[in-house]
Amino acid sequence: MTTAGIYIHIPFCNVKCMYCDFYSVADRNLDQPRFFEALIKEINRFDFTSITEQFDTLFIGGGTPSLMSPNQLELILKALSDKIVFSALTEITMEVNPGEAPFDKLVEFYSLGINRLSIGIQSLEPSLLTFLTRIHTVEDVFSSFKSARKAGFNNINCDIIFNIPGQTKQILQRDLKTIIDLEPEHISTYSLTVEHGTKLNKLVSAGEVLMPSIEVDAEMYQMTREILSNNGFEQYEISNFSKSGKECLHNLHYWHIEPYIGFGPSAHSFDGIRRWNNVRLLDQYMKKMEEDLSPISTSEDLTLIQKINEKIGFGLRLNEGIDLDKLSETHKKQFNQNVEQHRNKWDGYIDKVGNKIKLHEKGIAFADAIAVDLILQ
Repeated sequence: MTTAGIYIHIPFCNVKCMYCDFYSVADRNLDQPRFFEALIKEINRFDFTSITEQFDTLFIGGGTPSLMSPNQLELILKALSDKIVFSALTEITMEVNPGEAPFDKLVEFYSLGINRLSIGIQSLEPSLLTFLTRIHTVEDVFSSFKSARKAGFNNINCDIIFNIPGQTKQILQRDLKTIIDLEPEHISTYSLTVEHGTKLNKLVSAGEVLMPSIEVDAEMYQMTREILSNNGFEQYEISNFSKSGKECLHNLHYWHIEPYIGFGPSAHSFDGIRRWNNVRLLDQYMKKMEEDLSPISTSEDLTLIQKINEKIGFGLRLNEGIDLDKLSETHKKQFNQNVEQHRNKWDGYIDKVGNKIKLHEKGIAFADAIAVDLILQ
């Protein structure tokens, strides 16, 4: 049986971070009751059986989902339990920010069934937190992590950002070792990327912020990989490291090109054939739901070549690589021809292990460029 994931987007934040390109709104907390009515309505209207009979992961992201009340979370979970086999959800993740998820609230979230937290730490250097417009303190990180453990959570991810202007390799090394000492089950590390439409993009374009060089970015990434690998974290995807058996099952749905359904403004969905996304703006989303209209903004049926190329692109990001046996003989032949055509360019960057194509350790930093050369036309 095909299993699938459910994603719910909670767009509210206390402050919009200057680098974030996920849809979120600040100073709109008064709209929460109206939003949750619209969200529950969208869940109630959706035919989950059109996707699969079994959903096994739920990811509540944002925004800052921990800003919602336990009662609002209970409404979401109740709506889902009326539509799916709720007991089949083996992983239920919520994103939280340090300092914005007090102990009493974490206890209630845990009692309602949340069994995995993803904490947006980003940095343990005060000046870098200020630059990133994060409103939490370094002490908030430690107190929130301690509260999560005390509340009962035994599956915690910590998000870390590197390649930040002003960040040295020594600072990054210190932060990684400090977070490792907290003993989380999972660590996600991301290079700070200048995304279109963000405040960071405007500052860089105006020459007010100078991003680190490509060489520094690569050195920080390699150092991160080495430190985490040497401390018991297995890299199973380019940006993700976990203790044994603690991989993020929900994200694996995305990377394995498996179905997932998204609810809320800007949420994306995939049923195995078609990809679609909801309208992005909060007001537009709520209005659509109140008028009994579809919240879908765009929709696209994937061609066979598009599906294969997604398997190639995501497969290269995964430690397990690309399973050639999952390609038809014709497409396998085309893929192998691409590998051969670019052999000189990527010699030593790609490994073939049995029936799988994987990136060599030194090829991981060039995954996107390699994927461009190997995809089918």
